[in-house]
Amino acid sequence: MRVCVVGCGAVGALFAANLAQLDDVEVWAFDVWNEHVQAINEHGLRLSGADDVVGRVRATTDAGAVPVCDFGIIATKSMHTGPAVAAVAHAFAEGSVCSVQNGVGNEETIAEHVERVIRGTTFPAGKVVEPGRVQWDVKGDTTIGPFEPRSAPMEAVERLAEACTRAGMPTKAVRDARGPQWQKLIFNAATNPLGALTGLTHGRVCEDRALRALVTGLVDEGKATAAAQGIELDEDPEHLIDYAARRDVAYDHKASMLQDVEARRETEIDFLNGGIVRFGREHDVPTPLNEAVTALIKGVERSWAA
Repeated sequence: MRVCVVGCGAVGALFAANLAQLDDVEVWAFDVWNEHVQAINEHGLRLSGADDVVGRVRATTDAGAVPVCDFGIIATKSMHTGPAVAAVAHAFAEGSVCSVQNGVGNEETIAEHVERVIRGTTFPAGKVVEPGRVQWDVKGDTTIGPFEPRSAPMEAVERLAEACTRAGMPTKAVRDARGPQWQKLIFNAATNPLGALTGLTHGRVCEDRALRALVTGLVDEGKATAAAQGIELDEDPEHLIDYAARRDVAYDHKASMLQDVEARRETEIDFLNGGIVRFGREHDVPTPLNEAVTALIKGVERSWAA
């Protein structure tokens, strides 16, 4: 099996390095960060923290060098999905492409460039600390399933899930992955922007009474929007939020949006809270808190230009 991970930031690196431990999987990585790619090729892709792993991955900044692959795993920031997939689409003419990205809307973009798409949701998290090295902060499960409008065969979904699980990234193959996706979406939309706006880690957001009440309000809007679409959540996002806030789980984890704000990078707000707002409008569900949070993060982004 040959797999190409597109976007070798923290989440992409977790999949790439772990899959590279398998003798029957050849792993490629495509990323535009030249120093990162060079370090991966020279020293391997190094993970530390929740587990210590060194993956021998073939990394490149040249999209044309990516060979024909059985699977693609898209792990870019959501706003980069279209250009990234377009660049390597030739490698997946006969393969299946899976998103493990945050938010909603990525699969629709992927489907504009490839025929067989897998909807995915993953909970492991970390951060790149230097070229070629990633701190693995949080372990967790992944759920994947066919993307309904342009789906990969269920056999392909199961094959990818089996390989990821053997590699140490527990992955479940399901026929309808919308529930897990919206569960993660609501989790992220209720916590990430609050961390980004306050500078607080996940646990510190949740231990503040006023912020925790705001988290609940954002969750309720997300749950109502999911219900209006007939999407059943596997678990109440509130339970996941409180579990992650434990000191032995993700109390000190800086959400990816906080990392983006600290680095003055564009955030994924349009695909998180903005996504809930879009679907809420389509299904006549009021989402004033998500609208407010989206506007606030957009304001922070505009301040950098000013």
